[in-house]
Amino acid sequence: MAHAQSEQGVAIPSVSSATTVRTVNSKTSSTHRSKGNWLYVIAVPVLLIMILPYVYLLLQSFAPWDQVNKTFFPNALTLRSYQWILSGGGYTSLPLVNALLNSFLVTIVDSISVVVIGAVVGYALSILDFRGKRFINSFILFQMFYPAIILLVPTFLIIRFAGLYNTYWAMIIPKLVSLWAIFMYTSFFRSTPLEMIEAARLDGASNFSIIFRIMIPMARSISTIIFLFVFMERWTELMWDIIVVKEPTRQTLNVLLSSMFGPYGAYPGPLYAAAALLTFPILLLFILFSRNFVKGVQLVLR
Repeated sequence: MAHAQSEQGVAIPSVSSATTVRTVNSKTSSTHRSKGNWLYVIAVPVLLIMILPYVYLLLQSFAPWDQVNKTFFPNALTLRSYQWILSGGGYTSLPLVNALLNSFLVTIVDSISVVVIGAVVGYALSILDFRGKRFINSFILFQMFYPAIILLVPTFLIIRFAGLYNTYWAMIIPKLVSLWAIFMYTSFFRSTPLEMIEAARLDGASNFSIIFRIMIPMARSISTIIFLFVFMERWTELMWDIIVVKEPTRQTLNVLLSSMFGPYGAYPGPLYAAAALLTFPILLLFILFSRNFVKGVQLVLR
């Protein structure tokens, strides 16, 4: 019997019916488990392929100098390459520590500037009313799809005519503003309730106070995404820094690493150590802001 009749005439599932349901559920769970196993079979090798170059880089940075690039797993680990970098390189005239500090300088200045300017302009384009607002929005959208390489030569000529060639400002100024950041802030601020902004204005808050005390803290996830992406992009910038700066004491770490067949060609261990130091800030920032980063990505993908 599939069902038993109760006193009130209600059909009650019998034992055989419950057994059938458990069997179906068991088959379904086993099917999902088998699909999950296949995903692991595919994902784990792909993950290993992606991680393997970083593992090799890290191991070679700690390897003794007589074993660098000769074996994947060195017989011993040493800090000699890192000590060589921190001491400035006893046999060369271009200290990598100075280049690392130059990278930090230009990257932090540009990243903070992109967030601040993007929030201010995004607030103006989304909340305030003024003439030319629609044109500016359209221009930003057009410029986002415009190939940036076309503006490379005009930007370089402007930098040279302004007398900024071979200076820190030559690396910093062209990266102070990001149209993508402005677009992200504009889209986010448009969803902000206007009543909250009006209430802040009634309390005597200025537009800048609203931006820095209300809007940016509210857009913490978006700000985290913008800051991390801009930091990574600027930290790994190479072509522009090579073009506008030739003075060795002002070059970034990427520029020095690109000249590995130059004065550092005989020191592959320190080169690996410098490359490891180059990836460390990005990894550290991602770990510190991973929660806000995930929330921001979910917010953008909605």
